[in-house]
This record gives sequence, structure tokens and C-alpha cells, in this order.
Amino acid sequence: MSDRPANAPANFNDVNDMGGQVSVRELPFSALDLAEARALRARAARREVTERRRVTARLREALAENGLLLHYQPQVHLKTGIVRGAEALIRLQHRRRGMILPTHFMPIAERSDIVNDIGVWMLGAACREAADWPARLTIALELSARQLRSGRLTKMIIEALAKWNFPAERLEVELTEAMLIDDNDESMFTLKALRGMGVRLALNNFGTGYASLSALKRLPLSTLRLDRSLVEYLGQDLSGSAIVHAAVEAGHALGCSVLAEGVDTAEQCRLLDEIGCDEGQGQFFAPPVTGAEFRAKLNIPESK
Repeated sequence: MSDRPANAPANFNDVNDMGGQVSVRELPFSALDLAEARALRARAARREVTERRRVTARLREALAENGLLLHYQPQVHLKTGIVRGAEALIRLQHRRRGMILPTHFMPIAERSDIVNDIGVWMLGAACREAADWPARLTIALELSARQLRSGRLTKMIIEALAKWNFPAERLEVELTEAMLIDDNDESMFTLKALRGMGVRLALNNFGTGYASLSALKRLPLSTLRLDRSLVEYLGQDLSGSAIVHAAVEAGHALGCSVLAEGVDTAEQCRLLDEIGCDEGQGQFFAPPVTGAEFRAKLNIPESK
């Protein structure tokens, strides 16, 4: 029920019918409406906090009870079709909902220090799985901004490599372009230390507009990963192909290998190869699979 005075206009369009005596700017806001708006915002904030706490608690439980799992998606040389490694992708196992994708829980995890615990678990699980893969195969994991800023990243990686006797040269950590906006001397020191150890550095989502080439030149990158949005419409118009071609050339000029994300069709694969892209990853080659399925596809014996 509205508390609008009886002689007030029914809506803003009726203001002009009042002889020009009242302007839209002069109409009073309803105190009730403002109170309701504040109450709605407060309820939404409480729901967000409750959901964040619920998901964080579920993640702590999963860490304690082996409720997390890694799937592996092959990364393939476009020229030869040979698998050169895999990206490790985290999953949360839920009793009723099955496998939950990281888009549903990692954004919340990245807002608290639990993301560092998840990072430790991912590193250990990935190195353990890939330790007895053929030496030519690498393993890639995505890094969060919070992990990079934690001050613990280098120690965390050194410990995982040592525990599983995993060569640093076979590990690739992925950054996002957004991280480059907030880079600082400490983060840069960490990244250069990792590269000095032999760890490969990859930049995710390249081409989405955040990073300038001057910013990329400061980073000791090994791989640029073309964002899937560039690949999705490849071949549909000349401008799309030209943008991908420019991105690939920029990557090569920086001394990086270029990998295309989201390669879902044979035509995309063909065009990327013609443009000069080095590697691809996507449904065309294989979806993310369990460690056992990945081994079976590549005829790798089960680990002991």
C-alpha cells in the first residue's frame, strides 16, 4: 500500500499536468520505500555472508575428508596432434549434486585464506598424479591473486616439488591478466623466483583487454593462453581471424608459446594451425577427465 498523498501525481509522467508547480526533482522520496530498499539490501548482504560461510565450511570439510578431485584436460600440439601436457581442473564432490565445477565455489574461496589451503592441496595432488607420467608431459594449474600475494607461494611450490620428486620444468602455473593490474615488487620477485627455479609461467585469458604488451614484457612468461572468446567466432568474419593472428604474433614476439583455449571444432583447430598458434585445448581434443581416464587415453601405466 502506497503512502503517496492523495493530491500527488500518480507517476512521474503526471507531473506536467499539475500546472508546472512541481518538478520531478522536487518530489519527495517515500520514507517507507527507502526503508524497504535498505531492508532488501541488508537481507541480500546477510544471504551473501551466510552463503559464503556455508561454502567455505563445505570446502574445509572437503579438504579434511578427500572431497576434492582433479580432472585433467589435454593440451595438444596443433601441428603434430601430440599431447604435450594437461591442465589440472579442480572439482568439489557433493553427496547429492555430484561433481561441482569450480565456477560455483572458487570465487568464494578466493575471498578468504582457504584458497591457499586449496592451492597446497592442488599442487600436491597434481604433482603426485603427474610424477610418473612420461617426462615430456607438463602439468598446469591456475593461480589466484590471493595465493600470489600470500608470500607463501614459492615455499609451497618448492615443498610440493620436493615431496613428489617432480621436476620444476614440468610444472606450469597460470596467472590471469587481471593480476597484472595489481602487480607489485613482491609479486614480481615471486614470479621471477619461480621462473628461475624452472617453473613455467602462463598467462590466462590473453586478449580480453587488461594487459598491455609493455606489462607483459616485464614478466618472465613461457605461455600465452588465448581467451576462448577469441576462438569461439574464429573464421566467422575477417576481423575475428585478424585479432587472433595479431595475438599469436604478439605472443611469439614476446618469446612465448601460444595456446588457444576453447577449441571445440575441427575448423577452429585448422584455422588456428594456419594462423600459427602452437597448441590447443578444448572439447575437440578431449573434455576434462579423471587421472585414470587420462592415463588410459595416453596408455600410461597406473601409478603404484
